[in-house]
Amino acid sequence: MYGPGILARSMSAAAPFGKSGAEWQYHPRSDRHSKIACWGVLFDLLQHCPTLVRQIEDGTIAFGINHEMKDFRLDRKKNLDLVLCTPRSPSADAPAPPVRSFRALVDKYGILLSPEERALLNTLPDLPAAPVGAVHVALEAKACMTEHMKARPRLYDELNSSHATIHGNSDKAIAVGFVMVNMAAVFRSPTARELSKHRQPDVTEKVIEKVKQLPRRASPKEDGFDAMAIVVVRCQNDRTPVELVTDAPAPQPGDIFHYDAMVQRLADLYSWRQQ
Repeated sequence: MYGPGILARSMSAAAPFGKSGAEWQYHPRSDRHSKIACWGVLFDLLQHCPTLVRQIEDGTIAFGINHEMKDFRLDRKKNLDLVLCTPRSPSADAPAPPVRSFRALVDKYGILLSPEERALLNTLPDLPAAPVGAVHVALEAKACMTEHMKARPRLYDELNSSHATIHGNSDKAIAVGFVMVNMAAVFRSPTARELSKHRQPDVTEKVIEKVKQLPRRASPKEDGFDAMAIVVVRCQNDRTPVELVTDAPAPQPGDIFHYDAMVQRLADLYSWRQQ
């Protein structure tokens, strides 16, 4: 699987944010890292889900970015980072997609691919962007980069409301969660004057424990995420390269929260529900 490596490599390059144009590898008010994470999930999904590839070739599937989903039961709204959907016929009130295709997101979000990854991308069908009709998969990516203990309740609440909104909109939709946790001992925050120091690996372990408390479902009749991954990185946010952490406390192969397990589960669920 390539997604976590693509995320770490792409975040290693700083990008401008805000009116000042100051460049940061990570900024809490930017969704760049979330979009790169979701792009990586779809990139890996395309390699492991023949059903999705066939639908792209048939022109029956598309994607949407920052799609607003409404919980029909509670009448609440939430924007999801990326969705796979049945394309809706264009209309006057439907905003034009920000890009035309999945490949176009590489340049839009500054996604850095290795020669191997770029060659592989060129062998895959190009998923089109389109106005969103029925949602089949909704991806939500969140990050906990600093002040881990303070961030735990907010992180939990935001993710919990995501799957609730997705399934309040459509019980058949597959809700996917992606959580990135920073294991760096120090962090340069764009919103703080002093360098933040973290008690590692303790605080990373505490965040992972909290994320694992999120409800998960094994059937459409239950509440929770259908698939979820936790990825651990070291990001000091000072222009040193972002490192992907594969040793514990990061989920290990065979763990249901391991990235590879999430993608494979998503591929299996998608193929099954499209029958």
